[in-house]
Amino acid sequence: MKSLVVEDDVTSSLLLQEILKHYGSVITAVDGHEALSQVNNALNADEPFDLICLDLMMPGMDGLETLRTIRAAESEKGVAWVRRQKVVIITARQDLASVITAYKSFCDAYLVKPIEKAKLLEHLRTLGLIN
Repeated sequence: MKSLVVEDDVTSSLLLQEILKHYGSVITAVDGHEALSQVNNALNADEPFDLICLDLMMPGMDGLETLRTIRAAESEKGVAWVRRQKVVIITARQDLASVITAYKSFCDAYLVKPIEKAKLLEHLRTLGLIN
């Protein structure tokens, strides 16, 4: 599994990397602009990420804008809906409006911080990324 962790909080980023490294390669980005660069490079090489863990609250380009731009890039490249990169929103925001907006922006799962390994792995199993 090829993963991208987009997180401006160092502790959360390190925790996600530690969990995900057991399932494959992990690349990191600290903001939306860096994430989009990584995603576009992967799409251009025809090697998209299997998983993108995306924080909602980041400086500059927030997670929702990043997510919408990722989905637009996939559409532009002709990525089939079933082959698109799986995006798990990981955030401290747990209000219903944030959850609904994330799903309307086509995230695949939503996980509230603090990050719990068991819950993350449950999402990955549900998404068919791990056994």
